[in-house]
Amino acid sequence: MLGSPCLLWLLAVTFSMVPRTQSLAPQDLKEEDKDETPRPRPPLRAVPCDYDHCRHLQVPCKELQRAGPRACLCPGLSSPTQPPDPPRLGEVHVVAEDGSAVVHWCAPFSPVHQYWLLLWEGNGAPQKGPPLNSTVRRAELKGLKSGGAYIVCVVAANGAGESSVPQAGGEGLEEVGGPPFGPCRRLAVPPRPLTLVHVAIGVGTVLALLSCSALVWHFCLRERWGCPRRRVASRPAAGL
Repeated sequence: MLGSPCLLWLLAVTFSMVPRTQSLAPQDLKEEDKDETPRPRPPLRAVPCDYDHCRHLQVPCKELQRAGPRACLCPGLSSPTQPPDPPRLGEVHVVAEDGSAVVHWCAPFSPVHQYWLLLWEGNGAPQKGPPLNSTVRRAELKGLKSGGAYIVCVVAANGAGESSVPQAGGEGLEEVGGPPFGPCRRLAVPPRPLTLVHVAIGVGTVLALLSCSALVWHFCLRERWGCPRRRVASRPAAGL
């Protein structure tokens, strides 16, 4: 009989613990579900766009931002309400055989709509080249004179105006020719190789003609006045 109350007490304690166990089970499941939920990935860091100020036919940076698979950053530019800064003129490759030169430049850190080249020969007015779109970084100059000296400048323009260049006859244009950090550069066209050959042939021909003329003149004088040695040798024979 003493065992039956203990048994009943154990059963009562067991049944009283069952609801508590069932009530905790959903909470544990919710916590497990929360732990298994994937956390949002951090946003990708923006990288600089593949944009080079000196690259020929460079796509505008705004288009690179729209076309790229991920966000990229464009270099800072000045306000579009201000004229652009002067471009930086780089390498100038002269081809003496063709009388031409290839000019390369880098875009300024400003909005640019178009470029063009200015060419000075002496102190006269500059020759203005055709307009070039904003993707161009290289242009060719033709019709340069052999042995001539020029000054070439590149100009950038937008809706607010154009970049500054030295004026003809001013001190700025006379000082052109230093390090290639400005928009202008002196350009010297060497003589063409064929011209040098023609000059050498002409000088050789003139020297040959002078030599022939000297020989002919010498023989003509000799025939006219005779040889002095023959006269000296013939006088004793006449006295005998």
